[in-house]
Amino acid sequence: MSPQPSSITALSAPGKVLLTGGYLVLDRAYTGTVFALDARIHVVVQQKRRGHRRGPSTASADVRSTAPSGDAHDNKAEDEVVEEQDTIVVVSPQFKDAIWEYGVQRCENGGGVKAVQKSKGPRNPFVETSLSYALTYISYVADSKDFGSLTVTILADNDYYSETATSKDWSIKAPSERFVHFGVPLLEAHKTGLGSSAALVTALVSALVIHRTMQASDLAVGRDKLHNLAQAAHCAAQGKVGSGFDVAAAVYGSCLYKRFSPAILESIGDVGSSGFDERLFAIVEDVDPKHPWDTECVDFGMQLPRGMQMVLCDVECGSQTPSMVKKVLEWRKNNRQEADILWGTLQNNNERLRQELKRLAQHPDANADNEFTEVGALLQRTRHLIRAMTRQTEVPIEPRVQTELLDSLTEIDGVIGGVVPGAGGYDAIVLLIRDDPSVVTRLNERLVTYESAVEDDFGGKIGKVRLLGVRHGSDGVMNEELKQYAGWV
Repeated sequence: MSPQPSSITALSAPGKVLLTGGYLVLDRAYTGTVFALDARIHVVVQQKRRGHRRGPSTASADVRSTAPSGDAHDNKAEDEVVEEQDTIVVVSPQFKDAIWEYGVQRCENGGGVKAVQKSKGPRNPFVETSLSYALTYISYVADSKDFGSLTVTILADNDYYSETATSKDWSIKAPSERFVHFGVPLLEAHKTGLGSSAALVTALVSALVIHRTMQASDLAVGRDKLHNLAQAAHCAAQGKVGSGFDVAAAVYGSCLYKRFSPAILESIGDVGSSGFDERLFAIVEDVDPKHPWDTECVDFGMQLPRGMQMVLCDVECGSQTPSMVKKVLEWRKNNRQEADILWGTLQNNNERLRQELKRLAQHPDANADNEFTEVGALLQRTRHLIRAMTRQTEVPIEPRVQTELLDSLTEIDGVIGGVVPGAGGYDAIVLLIRDDPSVVTRLNERLVTYESAVEDDFGGKIGKVRLLGVRHGSDGVMNEELKQYAGWV
């Protein structure tokens, strides 16, 4: 481990599309095919210099200077330096008033480290939980319990959120800008459903751990530990629900995913509980004999076949995924035989689709005409089964307005097929298309005048539909160069 923290660390993690396996992936008997996207959440961690003044020392006994040896400090004057308590300031400068200040609270009896919000305003549970979990792990493994004061900057690639008047105006004025000002508070921003929370948690805990305990070059060898820590933090932040496929994609990139046993994370308990730090360490390091990690991820870096591309369409709406998941699982519990037949049929079709995509990627000459006929047929079969799940569960997995949109777009020449990915609902839809600019042109022409004409079966309403700039990407969490953040950090 590095004895001294670096002064600045920058990482990013990708969003995701669960092409197949929505709801099935909650059960270890089934799998999901998840593709990482080229839209990423970026986190930059900077070490702040400590403020000091002359006078009697009032610093806490466990707060010590982090100045490297040889720094210009007069040892004789140490008792005259009053050090600031550790503080962490988190800024999301693309949004209005998006700044949070946290104090660091060390809990008794091995309860770990809590990030306690000091600033006014709404809480951000994903940031707060990520800080607490990362600092607890760092405190347990590092030689020093002193974190110093940090500034954390969070930046999102533009496609994570629907356009606002401000963001659209900004992009016109500065089209070369990677990041735009959204011009609204974070709570008022409409997410497009690309997995921003998992990408955020992954990038944040990874940046903090690497900043304090590793070199940037250690990212590859430490990836499994970062995955385990991110899964634990994300699960806690969203109420101990979810399969973790989005975190797996954020860490490893595109893959076939089988979830971990829920008991692994249930055994940790909560921050502040006695022995939390030791339990978290055992889970992150995978040394708990009672709860070894059993996640199965294969085909890391899975690619689309040559001649195929993935695009997403934002419908300017959104879904309450946890409540949808709860309803589907309740239906499955009460209708087990019927559900198992549907789940099994979907799993079989999803596996056929994955194998066909893999076959075409490995043998590009097998599809010289780029028609991808079998892929289109399997996607249509997936949609047929998802609509059956929608009717039986009475949950808007593929609601009528999304059916109308998908039917309209999949009839365009060059569109292979599409689905409402993941848990479904009113998030962005995903399309597989021929990798040809003319197909994108035809899609944009259709969307310019597109208006929904059906009455939705769940009362939902989609607004203006917009083709996002996001495309398929296969890489997981990665180090970033600082120059791209000029003007933001």
